[in-house]
Amino acid sequence: MKNSSQKRILYWLLGINATMFLIEITIGILANSTALIADSLDMLADASVYGIGIYAVGKSILHKAKAAQISGYFQLLLGVIILIDITRRLFLGSEPISSLMIGMGFIALVANVACLMIIRNHKNDEVHMRASWIFSANDVIANMGVIIAGVLVVWLDNRVPDLVIGCIMSIVVLRGAWMILKDAKQEVQKGKVGDPL
Repeated sequence: MKNSSQKRILYWLLGINATMFLIEITIGILANSTALIADSLDMLADASVYGIGIYAVGKSILHKAKAAQISGYFQLLLGVIILIDITRRLFLGSEPISSLMIGMGFIALVANVACLMIIRNHKNDEVHMRASWIFSANDVIANMGVIIAGVLVVWLDNRVPDLVIGCIMSIVVLRGAWMILKDAKQEVQKGKVGDPL
């Protein structure tokens, strides 16, 4: 019963995040916004976590911990990609469209609050579900950052807030990766200690 409940929740989260990634990456490119592109890549990282989490349901603690490790490393990679994009825009320039940033930020915020509500009762379960909670909570912070960046871009008539928020989001993504990898490492060690081999 618990396994089927976890799978059902993870399928919902995977569907929401995969759909939002496709929408947000498209709007982010149209809006020429580092913050939106960074947020869309964060959605992609989440979708991968949920997909790996679905695989891990019903498996041993060691399998779940290793699945969480894969998720953490993938998020680490995406955090680095965001930083590379920010560096590129610093040198090549960008003109973010604030109205698209704000509108998409609100839509993504609603989607991620829905994800938090869906997973809230499982945030203290096994490592793969804890990883899913961390990703969803990080997303809500990132969405608020996108909205703030959009408001500041139009208010200051300057692209710097978009770059700053994009940079902050990369730090949030990298911090989430570190937390998941740390948690997964502890679970792997526990699993190995409990392994009769």
